[in-house]
Amino acid sequence: MRPLEDYLVVDFSQFLSGPSASLKLADMGARVIKIEKPGTGDICRHLYTSNVIMNGESSVFHAINRNKESFAADIKNEEDKTQIWELVKQADVVMHNFRPGVMERLGFDYASVKAVNPFVIYGEISGYGDTGPWKDKPGQDLLLQSLTGLTWLSGNAGGPTPMGLSIIDMLAGNHLAQGILACLVRKTISGEGALVQVSMLESAMDFQFEAITTYYYDGKLPERSEKNNAHAYLGAPYGIYKSANGYMALAMGSIPQLGGLLSCDDLLKYTDVAEAFHKRDEIKAILAKHLLTDTNEHWLGILLKADIWCAEVLSWDKLMQEEGFKVLDMLQEVEMSDGYKYRTTRSPITIDGELLRSPKGSPKLGEDNDTITNGLIERNGHGK
Repeated sequence: MRPLEDYLVVDFSQFLSGPSASLKLADMGARVIKIEKPGTGDICRHLYTSNVIMNGESSVFHAINRNKESFAADIKNEEDKTQIWELVKQADVVMHNFRPGVMERLGFDYASVKAVNPFVIYGEISGYGDTGPWKDKPGQDLLLQSLTGLTWLSGNAGGPTPMGLSIIDMLAGNHLAQGILACLVRKTISGEGALVQVSMLESAMDFQFEAITTYYYDGKLPERSEKNNAHAYLGAPYGIYKSANGYMALAMGSIPQLGGLLSCDDLLKYTDVAEAFHKRDEIKAILAKHLLTDTNEHWLGILLKADIWCAEVLSWDKLMQEEGFKVLDMLQEVEMSDGYKYRTTRSPITIDGELLRSPKGSPKLGEDNDTITNGLIERNGHGK
């Protein structure tokens, strides 16, 4: 039995941050019902973040909404609204990721939901919190990366560099799932419900806790190296380097030791540990030029034997052929109700030796309406 079996999550959220949180709950056994607008559904069904369309809808929608059910209902229609309320009354968790004030206008804000379901765990993600001058700004990932300093940590010195994933959406989703799980534990002890609030802004700042702590200690903004930067606060050799036939990553290490192992005499003179940071561009330039003279296999063969922290830089196609990846069994095939199958990742969590797999793919818009409206939700209470 999975930890959240028999728990019901009613999820109003759309696009990435909220649905990523409910995916975590679904993989741990919760029954997740997406409330979607008839005709269009979750905006992510058709707002493509890639040019890949799967079974008529966005690949991202399929990836983040597997293992869920879809209930198409018009919140402005009184009959549909009544059905949604019946679900909300039974829910252990109700969640959304709309801007502040939207759920109040729709009538499904925390106070209204708590009035009919006093033990509910109510979760919400906003862009910037529910107060202050930014509360109505759009909570979009690139905008949050740009506002929170994150773009000054990646890439080489110069202009800002965003991360190549919707990282703040995913972080906020994980934080919401953490908060919901903590409150579900408390609910089993005390019977209390809870309001769990996460903002993308706060998630982005939490993500940078090491760098921000350092900034408050020394008062200096991060300074990326001009060459082969991989971390604004770490010295040479930390970075990614091109070899004669690929790329390799080097983490922390003694510069003279590297010089001896790689037969690079120009590195032997950097005996002062502080030089690894203060002269990192100079050192990295020497190292980068030297590593171009031979292959990944040659250099890694030397360094790994000496227990130097290093690795080949792999793309997905190469990674997935590696035994170290295959043994994790990280991929799964899921199937939609119409028979469409696709491969995606599984939950990264293992519980009591069980991989948290789910054969159910993403739902067609409204495909579960009949099942839900026919009253086939079996509940065990959970404090109700």
